[in-house]
Amino acid sequence: MSSRKLRMGMIGGGRDAFIGSIHRHALWMDGLIEIKCGALSINPESAIESGKDLFLDENRTYTTYQDMISKEAMLPADERIDFVSIVTPNFAHFEPAMMALENGFNVVIEKPITLNLEQAKLLHAKVQETGLRLCLTHTYSGHPMVKQAKAMLKNGDLGAIRKVWVEYPQGWLSKLSEREGNAQAAWRTDPTKSGKSGSMGDIGTHAAHLAEYITGLQITEMCADLTIKVDGRMLDDDGNVLLRFNNGANGVLMASQVAAGEENALKIRVYGEKGGIEWHQMEPNTIILKWLDAPTQLLRAGSNYGNLSPFMTSNCRTPGGHPEGYLEAFANIYRNFALTLMADLKGEKPTEIMLDFPNENDGVRGMQFIENVVASSNSTEKWYPFNL
Repeated sequence: MSSRKLRMGMIGGGRDAFIGSIHRHALWMDGLIEIKCGALSINPESAIESGKDLFLDENRTYTTYQDMISKEAMLPADERIDFVSIVTPNFAHFEPAMMALENGFNVVIEKPITLNLEQAKLLHAKVQETGLRLCLTHTYSGHPMVKQAKAMLKNGDLGAIRKVWVEYPQGWLSKLSEREGNAQAAWRTDPTKSGKSGSMGDIGTHAAHLAEYITGLQITEMCADLTIKVDGRMLDDDGNVLLRFNNGANGVLMASQVAAGEENALKIRVYGEKGGIEWHQMEPNTIILKWLDAPTQLLRAGSNYGNLSPFMTSNCRTPGGHPEGYLEAFANIYRNFALTLMADLKGEKPTEIMLDFPNENDGVRGMQFIENVVASSNSTEKWYPFNL
């Protein structure tokens, strides 16, 4: 363990932002990180007031990320930040992340990693060049029972994987909310701010990442149908994708933000030769195991079963029956990243459990998914290759 907390600077996430407060709750949970500075809004007045909300030193409350990164880089080593957390909309990820890396700072960044694939590849190359760390907050991979499912599939408990079914229905964009003053809807449905895909870029990337993370497989081909259900919208708000994986398994991915009445009903089912495994984001402490020749089982987080994965148990925070959810999953990603940086600072090799957080490789895969799912939907070919 390090002799001090890690020092962080936040870009975006001011007083009117949703995801910034989520990140702050998560990074504070383990007491390993403190926020020392911020450029919390593109609006200078809001940036200053947001800094006051967080009791930041007024000399380290910045009105632009450029000012923050350049001035922090000039501070003595025992004062400057160790990493930046970027919680801005998609179009404002690449430049601050690149500048941070160029100035010697590690990076945490919201997903998707950038606005387009070209930027993602450039950021990936910069991480490799500098040897710094980049963490991508694909939240759902932080759930303990997701990690347990991953370990069981890796161990071959279900036999060879044959079928993957992942779905992420939401209903919050069932109306033209972007024209009704909803700021979250406005940028997510604007191609200049969100990128070339709407629902598939926003939540389909979560579903695709979860499918690859849990199974350990990679998507190799897809057959996609993306549509706009709400008149006047500029980006897809609903989509269905058939998948092929690199072991021969088949899959189905559905992402919709016009499934009226749904909240965040992310669900994944994976079937092998011997049985299937099922996990629901809105019931995150449970795995359902369905066996070909035995009764169905429920595995619960926080229980004392034998042969549980250390990747699960090390990310499980409470005894059985005490719910853990979204914030704890977020916190697990921050904690693993923080422990990795602390090991780096001490010149030690991080453990596999410490390194269990999404990184720049996942970021490039996510942007490849967006590029290829849109290309597949626009193609007349039934099957479109997942181009690298």
